[in-house]
Amino acid sequence: MLNLKKSAAAFAEAKTLMPGGVNSPVRSYANVGCNPPFIARAQGDKIYDIDGNEYIDYVGSWGPMVVGHAHPNVVRALQEAAARGTSYGAPTCVESDLAKLVMKVYPSIEVIRMVNSGTEATMSALRLARGYTGREKIVKFVGCYHGHSDSLLVHAGSGMATFGVPSSPGVTRGTAQDTISVPYNDVDAITKIMEEMGDEIAAVIVEPVAGNMGCVPPRQGYLRTLRRLTEQHGTLLIFDEVMCGFRASLGGAQAAYGITPDLTCLGKIIGGGLPVAAYGGRRDIMMKVSPAGPVYQAGTLSGNPLAMTAGLETLKIITAEPEPGEADYSRMLTLKTKKLLLGWQEKARKAGVAIQAHQAGSMFGIFFNEHEVWDYEDSCASDQEAFKVWFLSMLEQGIYLAPSQFETLFMSGAHSEEDIERTIDAAGNAFEQVAKSRR
Repeated sequence: MLNLKKSAAAFAEAKTLMPGGVNSPVRSYANVGCNPPFIARAQGDKIYDIDGNEYIDYVGSWGPMVVGHAHPNVVRALQEAAARGTSYGAPTCVESDLAKLVMKVYPSIEVIRMVNSGTEATMSALRLARGYTGREKIVKFVGCYHGHSDSLLVHAGSGMATFGVPSSPGVTRGTAQDTISVPYNDVDAITKIMEEMGDEIAAVIVEPVAGNMGCVPPRQGYLRTLRRLTEQHGTLLIFDEVMCGFRASLGGAQAAYGITPDLTCLGKIIGGGLPVAAYGGRRDIMMKVSPAGPVYQAGTLSGNPLAMTAGLETLKIITAEPEPGEADYSRMLTLKTKKLLLGWQEKARKAGVAIQAHQAGSMFGIFFNEHEVWDYEDSCASDQEAFKVWFLSMLEQGIYLAPSQFETLFMSGAHSEEDIERTIDAAGNAFEQVAKSRR
């Protein structure tokens, strides 16, 4: 039995200090009915809790740790940067260095603005879209998460497309009323709303590979339909690649699927584990941002030298030319992820447990479904109790996964072949536990 005695005590204390004992909801492990391990340190693809337990980590701080934890290049650069000062509130050359590298990988980004979180990036991109177009309405997709700004905390009601209804107390109906929610991967739904209201819509924002209903890729041709419809109506297409950026491929989903958005939101990996995000895109749009233009957005810690340094060093690693005969970094991650998922699928088959496995580069996840998962409704139909049994068994065996199947898992360059094989074997035991729980 996994010993989490110290973690349980730490969690009990934390609950007296912070709402639910955490600073972000999913960390509470409420979905799986156990206390969360409290982490003491991390190295490579391993994390270690305060009780001394070691885990192979497939959460990766929810995506940023693409090169693994505490990579020596990143740590060395951060130590040197910290010695020069932790924050200036003034321009630095490292901001431009990171911007140039991001723009080299993402040619759709002609001008970029650094911010501190994915929420800030998407919120700012939408404000910019409204300011640029002079329109007020936006379209988002059910199950796609774009942070916790008020206009995006909206859910859909019944019907093909629904005007926003606040999904959180504290969000006013006035704030939500200009947000239209449409089912993800449903061509008819977005076509209908664009035909009816396209000339009133400032932007369509989408996770091109959904990561917050589990990992759900777009149907063939879906993103191309979004591009065509938005161009027809003078609506901006915003790709929220905070999660799938540098993951679906090195150049993100836009490179993997061959679509050029007007604006792109990035995060997670571009900070190397520190709080960094960005939004950028066409020059004529981005030059509307203050101080070049009238759309206001600012940030005291935006472009922080430590955060810029961690992001720059991380991107240097994943964009480096491979050794002769070796796959590039992105391809290497994709192959590792494929091997892991094929192993899980085989173990599930042997245990008689139906699963759906999804992969987009180094993003991945499974659903306990017999039918394919293409949208939020499909993902909600997945067997939650089966996931709970599977998750707890994996945790007991030292495999650290997201405590919700609505969250995506991530591969890193630090995951070894041995650890992948160990994870596949652990999954086999966990699938057997699921099968037993159903008898």
